[in-house]
This record gives sequence, structure tokens and C-alpha cells, in this order.
Amino acid sequence: MPEIPNPAENPPIDSRGAKSSDAAQQPEAQQPEAQHPSMPKIVPFTDLARCGEEIWISHQGQLYRLQSTRAGKLILTK
Repeated sequence: MPEIPNPAENPPIDSRGAKSSDAAQQPEAQQPEAQHPSMPKIVPFTDLARCGEEIWISHQGQLYRLQSTRAGKLILTK
């Protein structure tokens, strides 16, 4: 499984090749998505499942259940 890079460790580089201090000072949630177009959006499971240990995901007319186990693993079932 590929490791997801942490944008906080590698601040964006502007068109001149310099690290952008403006973007590095803004919290990641406030940075425009255009600065990280190839970066996947990272959402902690605890933010998704605020009411428990599972969520239901609707995708292309199908329902999927994403649940957290006692061991801390995630299970996705159709």
C-alpha cells in the first residue's frame, strides 16, 4: 500500500521554485485545494463516525458499511 505524503511536511512550491510561506502558515483545512490537486483528501474515521463505530456509504446506488473493529482495523462490506 503506498504511503500518503503529508503536505505539512512538504510545503507547496510556487512557480519560481521557492517554498510558499503563505501556504505553509495557513492551516491545511484553509488552503485552497488547487495547491494540492493530486493529494487525496484525508478524513479521520472518527470525524466520519461521530455517532458510533460504523458509517454507511452510498456509492452509485449501492450501500456499503464501513466499520471499525475492536482491534482498530476497518472493514468495508457491501
